[in-house]
Amino acid sequence: MPAIRADDGVRLQYEAAGDPNGRPVVLLAGFKAAATSWMYQVPALAGAGYRVLSVDVRGHGAGERPESGVDMARRARDVRDILDALDLRDVVLIGGSMGASTIWSYLHAEGEQRTAAVVSVDQTPKMLNTEDWPHGFYGYTPSNADTYFAEGIPATGRGTPLVRRGLRLVRLLRAMKGAERALTAGELSLLHDHATADWRGVIAATGLPVLFVAGADSEFWPSSHAAASAALAARGESAVIAHDGHAANIEQPRAFNAGLLEFLARTAPASGR
Repeated sequence: MPAIRADDGVRLQYEAAGDPNGRPVVLLAGFKAAATSWMYQVPALAGAGYRVLSVDVRGHGAGERPESGVDMARRARDVRDILDALDLRDVVLIGGSMGASTIWSYLHAEGEQRTAAVVSVDQTPKMLNTEDWPHGFYGYTPSNADTYFAEGIPATGRGTPLVRRGLRLVRLLRAMKGAERALTAGELSLLHDHATADWRGVIAATGLPVLFVAGADSEFWPSSHAAASAALAARGESAVIAHDGHAANIEQPRAFNAGLLEFLARTAPASGR
């Protein structure tokens, strides 16, 4: 995989596919997941003529893994460094889970100059449940805000049990092969930063077309987050995929890819790039 050095020298990696002159699509995976977790999307996007860049920011896949110092702001700078190094413009940023929040962090810090559209895959913009936002992580409330993610990602008892997912589980295991379960102190700190963030203001301020995708059977939050998030954005829209969990693009790739390609076609610049 080609490598890029971030502004602090940390090695970032990416895998390129598709037409080098096509409209660039950058794929950002969720917490600890590798760029290879987009294995079901890359062929579909490349086959449709896009320039596809699957990225491993620090702490992911083939990227370098610093023991500390990683927060959502640092992840945003990694995205900036990749887009700048490759001089990508009119980019479609697609993020799954924490990858989606990384996009909002990037747009908040760096602006929209290089970005043409955004796709958020099963990630609520505010994980903490409050009176004005009941679409957060199951069981996560102001009463346990400081401790809920102290030891990892809590089991919620929601969604379809793994043993009943059939082919969905096969796809998930294949796409997440090699993912490490243990969390370092630095990763727990990142998880807390992620969990306490609120990106609703960034979404409300963007003029970009945004697609919010939810898995109907997500383990982490109600699928209502997609429509609620889309309502915040001037050009927001939402989709809920039936019989689908948090890893929405992995468990139901055919439905996800069909909706994604339709969204990209509708939001393509007039020049076709």
